Amino acid sequence: MFKQYEMELAGRTLRVDIDRVGKQANGAALVHYGDTVVLSTVTASKEPREGIDFFPLSVEYEEKMYSVGKIPGGFNKREGKASENAVLTSRVIDRPMRPLFPKDLRNDVTLDNLVLSVDPCARPELVAMIGSALVTSISDIPFDGPCATTQMGLINGEFIVNPTQEQNAVSDLQLTVASTREKVIMIEAGANIVPEDKMLEAIFKCHEINQTVIAFIDKIVAECGKPKFEYQSCAVPEAMFEDMKTVVTPEQMEVAVFTDDKQTREKAIDEIKAQFKERYAENEEWLGYVDDAVYQYQKKTVRKMILKDHKRPDGRAIDQIRPLAAEVDIIPRVHGSAMFTRGQTQICDIVTLAPLSEAQKVDGLDPFVTEKRYIHHYNFPAYSVGETKVSRGPGRREIGHGALAERALVPVLPSPEDFPYAIRAVSETFESNGSTSQASVCASCMALMAAGVPIKAPVAGISCGLVTGETDDDYIVLTDIQGLEDFFGDMDFKVAGTPEGITAIQMDIKIHGLTPEIIKEAIAKTRAARMYILNEVMLKAIEGPRPQVNEYAPKITSLQIDPEKIGEVIGQRGKTINQIIEDTGVKIDITDDGRVDICGTDKDGIDQAIKTIKLIVEPVEVGKTYEGEVVRIMSFGAFVQIAPNKDGMIHISKLSKDRVEKVEDVVNIGDKVSVKVLDIREGKISLALKEILG
Repeated sequence: MFKQYEMELAGRTLRVDIDRVGKQANGAALVHYGDTVVLSTVTASKEPREGIDFFPLSVEYEEKMYSVGKIPGGFNKREGKASENAVLTSRVIDRPMRPLFPKDLRNDVTLDNLVLSVDPCARPELVAMIGSALVTSISDIPFDGPCATTQMGLINGEFIVNPTQEQNAVSDLQLTVASTREKVIMIEAGANIVPEDKMLEAIFKCHEINQTVIAFIDKIVAECGKPKFEYQSCAVPEAMFEDMKTVVTPEQMEVAVFTDDKQTREKAIDEIKAQFKERYAENEEWLGYVDDAVYQYQKKTVRKMILKDHKRPDGRAIDQIRPLAAEVDIIPRVHGSAMFTRGQTQICDIVTLAPLSEAQKVDGLDPFVTEKRYIHHYNFPAYSVGETKVSRGPGRREIGHGALAERALVPVLPSPEDFPYAIRAVSETFESNGSTSQASVCASCMALMAAGVPIKAPVAGISCGLVTGETDDDYIVLTDIQGLEDFFGDMDFKVAGTPEGITAIQMDIKIHGLTPEIIKEAIAKTRAARMYILNEVMLKAIEGPRPQVNEYAPKITSLQIDPEKIGEVIGQRGKTINQIIEDTGVKIDITDDGRVDICGTDKDGIDQAIKTIKLIVEPVEVGKTYEGEVVRIMSFGAFVQIAPNKDGMIHISKLSKDRVEKVEDVVNIGDKVSVKVLDIREGKISLALKEILG
């Protein structure tokens, strides 16, 4: 007999079934929230994985199309690789939970969330986040939980707890916050330029709600939790650390890491590793720990330098940003380009403009997200960090960084009505030494302005780090962390925004949470850094959006027609619109509400297409002159097409002021003529050559 637990959460019932399914997993639960159902499971290998120096955690979020009553597209008719939303959800589950596992655990652990049913009023991503924490807490896998997650929306100035899919689509805030009993452990946000104080209020409100979910999980753990298994620790022996200090003193290690040049530091560390490998060549046990031990030695050295001595590895002050540079138009012929450099981090961003019909179609579980007009892709090649590696396409990190930059810039984009373009930004990482995602935000913003996209406000991004001591009030928040400070520090707090407020946040930590004071200080420091980057670097490289799109970008002109006339513009089987496209070389998109977008690189072609469409949809007027083509000749006159599917007749008597014996003496099929409308009766149009009327 399975056990069932319930609680009320934001106006809906959260129900958990334990021991109903998945009994062979280390932990499993069928989690219901409204009619959304997710099966969350966690499993662990019995033995540690050999030859690794990290905790091998895998997180999966599986979207099944049957959950929303759909059959997958394509020939196979089955789900393929994970969608971008599934990848991002997996990352959001991973980030708060990973720090709560023992650092010296090397057993493989897999968290799997299978979406079985989706209620539009209860988002499955949230259910998977809660379910993952729950099943790990009740399992026998060592885990310092539980943790809980809450989502927050903002509509008309009011907070919405765990918004529905429909509410989320129109919300000014998409915030996700994970917490332990004491502290916040993860923040993910997209925001429509939300002020810092409002963002802080939302974060702390989520933290309060998380405590009710944690209490619910605690109750389940008390009744269903399994004893945690003993695992083989892979921690570096303390005796080895003591021996290492006799070979390389803390002062010598400090000299090795104290440089602003990544290659110089890595060379020094490689030499130190070589010393230890030679020393422990006969000690097989310690030899296997060398890489991890040197990493830990560096970490302790860097943390001590920062926390106790207030010295950063590259010599900067605690709130000092690395040297900055920005330039635009570095790539010819593309629609917009910019490069942003911060220390040894360098991003080149290229923007491409296209008709709205080229917006990305999204086939997912959310009925309110069916396409993306703005697409941001981020690439991180191996050469950017001096490594050799074959590219296998974007991984989860690249997808996550691209989504973060996309989220940061969407709020400042013009509406499709004001700027009828689909937009793709691609961030190429030329060099990396910390916070390339936020450099991507800066480069992309400048590239958009260079391309002539009339953004509402410029956006800059920056990342703060953290080093903590033994107590909650013993810490230092670092502005603009480089790679070493990210690796050895406790936090990567990324914030992007305009002068008026925040557009995106992503916070990763390696400790068991942040106090409110740390969060407030990080928000304040990132704002100060953003304003400096904007005013002193970005806006000096380009003052604002260019007044027109790039000469190589397609030009798009829109006009509104009566929706009932759409069929006339398209024609039977598309004959009319295809003929216009062939004649003018443009691309034409028509929406259901009658908006027509004409796209092309040749202004004359665009003008001709507009003229033709207007001729089709506007009624023929008596007394007005039209340009037409002779399409048929009879003995009594010539038929002239003045618009697609609109023909008029010139009677033989109206071909010339003189008597005409034969129509062909004046006009022939295919001739271009200027005609004037004399009369319209019962739909029949009478014409005359304009030249005979004077």
